[in-house]
Amino acid sequence: MDFKGRHAIGFLEDGNKVKVSVVFKGRELAYKDHGKKLLEKFIEKFDDIAKIEYPIKFEGRAMHTILVSLKSKKK
Repeated sequence: MDFKGRHAIGFLEDGNKVKVSVVFKGRELAYKDHGKKLLEKFIEKFDDIAKIEYPIKFEGRAMHTILVSLKSKKK
């Protein structure tokens, strides 16, 4: 999670959006609440540099959210 977080910080500082996904395999679908907690924990790390553009949604076998930078540098 730290590795992906460092890359996400780089993308957000460049003014890009970051899509965060948790993909469930097999019986993991029975524990959707663990995936949601993981996404919320990831989002908390970026409260100071990003905001949620797309709320957490469960689609198929994956749970997604999109974060956008508070400071837009993109031209």
